Amino acid sequence: MYFFYSPHIDTPEHTLSPTESAHCTRVLRLKESDTVYITDGKGTLCTGRLLDANPRGCRVLITEVAEDYGARPYRLHLAVAPTKNTERFEWFVEKATEAGTDTITPLICERSERKIYKTERAERVAVAALKQCKRAQMPEIRQPVAFADFLHSGALEGAGAAIACCFTDEPRIPVTQWIRQAGTNLVVLIGPEGDFSPAEITAAIRAGCTPVDLGPSILRTETAALGVVFLTAFHFLYL
Repeated sequence: MYFFYSPHIDTPEHTLSPTESAHCTRVLRLKESDTVYITDGKGTLCTGRLLDANPRGCRVLITEVAEDYGARPYRLHLAVAPTKNTERFEWFVEKATEAGTDTITPLICERSERKIYKTERAERVAVAALKQCKRAQMPEIRQPVAFADFLHSGALEGAGAAIACCFTDEPRIPVTQWIRQAGTNLVVLIGPEGDFSPAEITAAIRAGCTPVDLGPSILRTETAALGVVFLTAFHFLYL
């Protein structure tokens, strides 16, 4: 199953980008009449037949279009503080794409060690993961936003929202309990190494977030975020 990515797919004939075309012809060595699959990362999966194996622009005849391919019965938005080591954050993006996540927002917090984060590389990581695991849904990776601005951005409206925090006197509930009662549109805030500040936790609660506990261990930021991804998927897809 040869999988390619194009953010916009033309029908009935589509031309792959130069990057995808070079991969198609020079790496995979596909020929005319070979079957290929193209996704836009928004849930559309197209089946096509290769008309012209040109490394600068492969032409594909679209023969079948499937909407909402692999759709999940929930939506998950993770607002995660970028890690000091960008490779760890990109590792999280890769695995979150594989497991199924709708939106990722880099969250700049009071205690963030990384205050500036460029999303271009994370987007490339997500595309590669999408193709590798043959999914049709790729997370939207938004531009970094300050914590207070995120709370007032509208991202929490109509959603079940939680803030995962460790060092607080506020009562917390297990994240698995929260997932069971939060509905199907979920937003989870994951803080930096050192956790959210007390003021941030208070502001999040006032904005409608439920404080949740991820367990007895103090997890790295990327581990905590990925844990939420897998627990949510397990609850909706396997229970």
